Amino acid sequence: MKDFRKALAEGVILFDGAMGTELYAKGVFINRAFEELNLSSPDLIRGVHEAYVKAGAQVLTTNTFGANPIRMKEFGYDEQIEAINAAGVRLAREAAGDAAWVFASIGPIGHKLAPLGLLEPGRAFAAFREQAAALLSADPDGFVLETFHDVRELWQAVRAVRSLTDKPLIASMTFESSHGGGPQDDARVLQQVDAWNIDAVGVNCGSGPRDLLDIVEAAAPKLAHPLLVMANAGHPQSVDGRLIYMAAPEYMAEYGRRFVQKGARLVGGCCGTTPPMIKEMRSFVRSVAPMVASPKVELVEETEKKEEVVSLEPTPIPERTEFARKLYSGKFCISVELDPPRGLDPSRSLDGAAFLKDHGIDVINIADGPRAVARMGPSAMALLSRERCGIESVIHYCCRDRNLLGMQMDLIGANAMGLRNILAVTGDPPKMGTYPDATPVFDVDSIGLITFIQMMNRGMDFSGRPLGKGEKTELFVGAGCNPGHVDLDLEISRFGKKIEAGAEFFFSQPLYDDQMLYDFLDKTEQFPKVPFLVGILPLASYKNAEFLHNEVPGMQIPDEVRERLRKAGTREAQRAIGIEVAQRTLKAVHEHPRIAGVYIYPPFGSYKAVLKVVEALGSDRIAAG
Repeated sequence: MKDFRKALAEGVILFDGAMGTELYAKGVFINRAFEELNLSSPDLIRGVHEAYVKAGAQVLTTNTFGANPIRMKEFGYDEQIEAINAAGVRLAREAAGDAAWVFASIGPIGHKLAPLGLLEPGRAFAAFREQAAALLSADPDGFVLETFHDVRELWQAVRAVRSLTDKPLIASMTFESSHGGGPQDDARVLQQVDAWNIDAVGVNCGSGPRDLLDIVEAAAPKLAHPLLVMANAGHPQSVDGRLIYMAAPEYMAEYGRRFVQKGARLVGGCCGTTPPMIKEMRSFVRSVAPMVASPKVELVEETEKKEEVVSLEPTPIPERTEFARKLYSGKFCISVELDPPRGLDPSRSLDGAAFLKDHGIDVINIADGPRAVARMGPSAMALLSRERCGIESVIHYCCRDRNLLGMQMDLIGANAMGLRNILAVTGDPPKMGTYPDATPVFDVDSIGLITFIQMMNRGMDFSGRPLGKGEKTELFVGAGCNPGHVDLDLEISRFGKKIEAGAEFFFSQPLYDDQMLYDFLDKTEQFPKVPFLVGILPLASYKNAEFLHNEVPGMQIPDEVRERLRKAGTREAQRAIGIEVAQRTLKAVHEHPRIAGVYIYPPFGSYKAVLKVVEALGSDRIAAG
């Protein structure tokens, strides 16, 4: 099995959802000891685990939440503690196979610690230690201590587990919105837990994802360990005498995405979450952050004979495309995004391409179904633009819509048509767009796609076999980055991995804070240098600036700029300020030795307005139209 701690450092890990909710839905009475079903109904428990594996969960938590000797004695099962816990691990392992890690679940004892209650701390420690020993007898991959209201009780559980093993250990608290402390107080409690000998600190259950998001925002920047978030599916409602969680899968998935954007490294679900919710969460999370690969480690026997593959020498980068030649010769390049049409008529987009070509723009960028909205494909738009006016394109290619087979066929075709500038992106989840029922693929993320493209540039297909005798692609592949990412350490790590995979240029997300850009460039000095183009998106209005600043993670608009927009009297005046701010950014980055160019988003959908931004470099930069 792949080492969990190593995997945790590589990306986001997806936990499973609720066990009790699934058992309740299958007709198990709520007054039963669900943990005993490990012995009396093993197929039922195994089936729930299998459903989560099929949904994409990478960690299964055992059905042992309340299987401590004190709680089990209340049900008359105190003589079966070891059997119940060991069976819980075995059933999860049988369902997980090589596809998921198995973490032993330990919950609170169910009685308040003294002096608020009658449970002595030493007795709690002994109960947790007995349960942990029983779980260890079946060899789980790690432990998750979850849904603890009292940090003192959680400490006894951590002590108990650590007295027996150094396996990965996650300690998770729960907070009720009615306690009056607020997210900042909750964050301080998590900081206390963060100081212990654990591998991750968590927050789970509670009053639903909205409240947990507030806690994540307050806590994530202050924690040294990775953060686990497992929210309830909202508040349950009574329907015909049954408690039902009404949240839709896409609702939970959207919050899973937000948790990751705010800094969570492990996500899953608590009460009310179901396999369909975990499946949607997997799709949404993969659209914004790298997820670790399956824990399976494939071992190749030495006796296995493989087809001998000779790796070809890639074509030198400046010889692949005109855009590559310009960037690698040191020319400051200007790229502009061109929107392909939503319908059949590309004339407006083609007019825009011709206008940009006539006015000296080096290359256009064509997005691939941005925001999961169906438009004309970027390859078709790029080919039509080249035929119309000869302008070169950078094709965005996202992992959302195609499996590996489709990707390879598309890229071979693009290479054959001479469309060789490729920006590898992961892609937004379909639920965000106009076809929410479309099935996302995400076989790989952008890093994996870059790796595969570079294999093709060396004459190998995605399976490592020769493309053809002496044949190779000549693709110039780039990647995106976000210097304003809320988890900057993760973004920097991902930046380095993209370079390691073979990224040959970068386009950044739009920036409005020069110092944020310079700090990012300083922190990425350790990596090999590749051309870096800065994103520029002129602000359209005060409302636009407020939305980007408050609703889009990583988009930080300086207070001074937002205040100027607020005081501007008219929409035209606000747009003029937006152009001025964009010009200021362009002039600031033009002379920076690490900046190879800019990537301009047409302000207000106007290609003419792009020229106003470019005017900051002087009239000689704009060709006569």
